[in-house]
Amino acid sequence: MKIVITGGGKLGYYLSQNLLDRGYDISLIEKDKMRCEKIANELGIEVICGDGTDIRPLTDAQIGKADCFIAVTGRDQDNLVASQLVKRRFRVDKIIARANNPRNLEAIRALGVDNVLSSTEIITNMIEQEIDSTELQLLASLNKGEASICSITLPMNARLDGSAIKTISLPHSSLIVSILRDEQLIIPQGDTVIYSGDEIVAICNSQDRKQIKQIFSEVSGK
Repeated sequence: MKIVITGGGKLGYYLSQNLLDRGYDISLIEKDKMRCEKIANELGIEVICGDGTDIRPLTDAQIGKADCFIAVTGRDQDNLVASQLVKRRFRVDKIIARANNPRNLEAIRALGVDNVLSSTEIITNMIEQEIDSTELQLLASLNKGEASICSITLPMNARLDGSAIKTISLPHSSLIVSILRDEQLIIPQGDTVIYSGDEIVAICNSQDRKQIKQIFSEVSGK
């Protein structure tokens, strides 16, 4: 797989190194000439000195043959412009852009860049998940983070112990997709009964995760 990266800072450097170790064909575009020489010498990859928002460096990096383009410069505006140029002119399907300022995430997505990542947002989500993961675990994010697959283990003396799924009032658009009981996987129906110790896996809107936790972690007598 050929990958073109624009931005040779710390993130671009270590990303190139990591992908190179995994056997990918890497080309990197970087404005700073000294940094270009350093990366080329240390990593042994093709480094083009130029601006990823210009056609010439992209062409020199053989962007037309790329399976993936990654924009990780320190300027969100440059990442957006480069991503749009590669998507519209060179028709690269897989594009990933860095948002240095998490406030720019939605704006960049709205302008046509599907895969936008913010290290600030990722770290914040990890912290929030750690705080909220005593009983609820986030297994995966769906639809750009709008939905979640979560798991929760029903506590001892759970209020819902012995309840049929059809009697549980879940948030709108939430769905219980599986139950793990004594290492046995159960695909639930409406009349399936859940018990303390069951591990419940559910799909829900991300904003409903706290409500899902409250429903399944509630103990009798509280």
